[in-house]
Amino acid sequence: MSGNPSLPSDIAGMTKAAPLSRRCFMTAAAAAAAGYTIAAGEVRAEAIHTDASGLDAGDARIAVAGGEMPAYFARPKGIAKPPVVLVGMEIFGLHEYIEDVVRRLARLGAFAVAPDYYFRMGQDLTKFKDFKAIMPIVNAKPDAELVSDLDAAAAWAGGQGGDTSRLGMVGFCRGGRSVWVYAAHSSALKAGVAFYGSLVDPESPPNPAWPKSPMELAPEMKAPVLGLYGEADQGIPVAQVEEMKAALKAAGKTAGFKIYPNAPHAFHADYRPSFRQEAAEDAWKQMEAWFKKFGVL
Repeated sequence: MSGNPSLPSDIAGMTKAAPLSRRCFMTAAAAAAAGYTIAAGEVRAEAIHTDASGLDAGDARIAVAGGEMPAYFARPKGIAKPPVVLVGMEIFGLHEYIEDVVRRLARLGAFAVAPDYYFRMGQDLTKFKDFKAIMPIVNAKPDAELVSDLDAAAAWAGGQGGDTSRLGMVGFCRGGRSVWVYAAHSSALKAGVAFYGSLVDPESPPNPAWPKSPMELAPEMKAPVLGLYGEADQGIPVAQVEEMKAALKAAGKTAGFKIYPNAPHAFHADYRPSFRQEAAEDAWKQMEAWFKKFGVL
């Protein structure tokens, strides 16, 4: 299979510079004060901010094996039984960008929940200044524990009045990989959307916490997944996306893909230099349409 055999492909794409137009960036202090993880790099001053007016939003604690998992949620006020949408984080933890995505989903009518499933390491990833220090933590997360945590987050939302019969999941970067993994696990999931989630895991050294890559899980998919990828992603080549598409088709699974010309990895991350507005806006519309098509929204 194609791809860097020693580095997770989502990280390979993220660490290589993408062509961009220089814009104004926040100072590190301002970015930290705004809730962004410094390890993610420079933060654009024009990062999107979605306010919480008309929403119930805030922090929560979800009971899971090993303790209470922090989460951020948002839901529209006055709406009974809104659909539940799980949000898979990038490697940078539960920071402002992910919380803003949660609020955006709530504005679409969802009870959105972003669980901090890396909490057991006892370190706040949003406080890290070097992404290399984050990697051993996130790479050690077992897939079996991940899907159990996501199940718990969905059940918690259901207990708070969300409609888990209309369960969806969206994820970004490493969270995009989580979408593929969860879709192979959960028979309750109605639809998933993976933004540039890695499809092939590193071959050397193999990670015992990840027994199967998304590509290997293709025959096990239990929900339709939409994959949104950038043509210029230097960690996830187009050929690899086409390989995944073929694997899903051969297994008789329902899936969709869209590849954005000239878009790098993390093209939706409006707080980073990789942001590409046209691709990001279209991808969000594709996500919304996918969730509507399969009865989530």
